[in-house]
Amino acid sequence: QVQLVQSGGGLVQAGGSLRLSCEASGRTVTNHPMGWFRQVPGKEREFVAAVSSTGVRSYYNTYYADSVKGRCTISRDSAKNTLYLQMNSLKPEDTAIYYCAVRPLYSGAAYYDRPDKYDYWGQGTQVTVSS
Repeated sequence: QVQLVQSGGGLVQAGGSLRLSCEASGRTVTNHPMGWFRQVPGKEREFVAAVSSTGVRSYYNTYYADSVKGRCTISRDSAKNTLYLQMNSLKPEDTAIYYCAVRPLYSGAAYYDRPDKYDYWGQGTQVTVSS
């Protein structure tokens, strides 16, 4: 069982920045791929970014949705068992509830953008970008 507790988020003006955090407990998630998704009312959960499991010398791969590429950076800190999402140059269309999630142990890189491949989710945090 893995518990994911999110922090960060809030209200920011367009062009601003926010950092989301997702701390895992109950299990070390170093070898679990993880991701960030977002959702607005009436729409399906949308992929934002993902990381692979952590390999040799703390290396991991990162993946981004086209809509956030170049503006967001996903990272993980194995020592803190925490996932981050740094969001810069925010736009009003980034407004959504953001969720972190973790995939089963040793999941491969495929399907990183599919919510149904993740089995534990954070509580969600609201990000609102005003124009």
